[in-house]
Amino acid sequence: MVANNPMFASGSQGEGFNEQPIDPIWMSSRTARQIYALGEVEKDISRLLSLAASSMALLSLPQTDGPEDDLPQGAERSEKFVDVANEYFERLDSIHIAIRSSLAHIRQSRIAPSAINAPPPNFIPPPLGVGLPSTDEKSGTARGERGLQEERVERDAWKGVLAALTRIKEVREREQAEGAGSLGS
Repeated sequence: MVANNPMFASGSQGEGFNEQPIDPIWMSSRTARQIYALGEVEKDISRLLSLAASSMALLSLPQTDGPEDDLPQGAERSEKFVDVANEYFERLDSIHIAIRSSLAHIRQSRIAPSAINAPPPNFIPPPLGVGLPSTDEKSGTARGERGLQEERVERDAWKGVLAALTRIKEVREREQAEGAGSLGS
C-alpha cells in the first residue's frame, strides 16, 4: 500500500492523509535517503512540540481554559491526554531511531569530520535554500544567488524549450520533404 511505499511520504506516521510522492532524487542513493529521512525528522520534531503543547493544555485546570481552546472536559479530558501522551512518546521514539540511523550511516560512510564543519561565523544562509557555489572557480565569475530548486526549475525550462524547438524542426523538415515530394510528382 502507499503507506509502505518508499516513493510516498506522509506528513506524520500512521495517519495516512497528506501522502505525496517523493522526488526521485531522494531515492537515488543511500545518502540521499538519509538526508530525506532527516528532513522528515525535522517535521516530526515540530509535531512533537505541538503534542507537548497539547499535553500541557490538557494538564491545566479546566477553569483556566479559554472559550476558544475547545478542550474536552471530565473523563474525556484525561482520555485525550493519554492519547496525546502516547502519540508524543511514539513520535519521540521514531525521532530517536531516525537520528541514530543517520549517525550510523555517517559512521559507516566514514565521512571526514572536515566535511561536516559548521558554517563560518556570520554566515547567513541564502533565502532560497542551499544552492550551487556562488562563484565559478575557473573563471571567477559570480553564478547568482539562486537555490537548488531554482536551478532545477531553470534546467527543466531549458529542456522544455529544447524539446519544443526540436519538434518544430521535425515538423518543418517533414513539411519540406512532403513539399519536395509533391513537386517531384
